[in-house]
Amino acid sequence: MLKKSVIIANRHQTSISLEEDFYKELVRIADEQGQSINQLITKIDAQRKVENLSSAIRIYILRYIKAEATPKKGL
Repeated sequence: MLKKSVIIANRHQTSISLEEDFYKELVRIADEQGQSINQLITKIDAQRKVENLSSAIRIYILRYIKAEATPKKGL
């Protein structure tokens, strides 16, 4: 099921649509980074290379999870 949210990114109100699992991961990542969801989305918005913000968020989450799963060298 899609979760639609209105957020503030770069001081502009916009809406995103994310599947519930992606939204939960977004909240978890924001918490881990000590940021609000709006702060994290603003960061993603500033770095995105795709037109659609919801897609950029999904890509960010996927890359974040993949980085977590990658073994750290030297440990």
